[in-house]
Amino acid sequence: MERVLDLRGLVCPMPVIKTKKALNEIAEGEVLKVITTDPGSRTDIPALAKRTGFRLLDIKEGDREYEFLITR
Repeated sequence: MERVLDLRGLVCPMPVIKTKKALNEIAEGEVLKVITTDPGSRTDIPALAKRTGFRLLDIKEGDREYEFLITR
């Protein structure tokens, strides 16, 4: 199952704060797709996943948009 967290338009630190809250709510094996427009997310979201023990499955960079797939 995949959950989508649309954080477009939010700036630091809100994408990290909202991603952390959503990660704490996902079940084992569930995937969280995070979509942001904040350039800082390119480093902040992977660092959050690593620091909290979640696994970053994929990062996609589009035209001023970033997408992260993270699982527990």
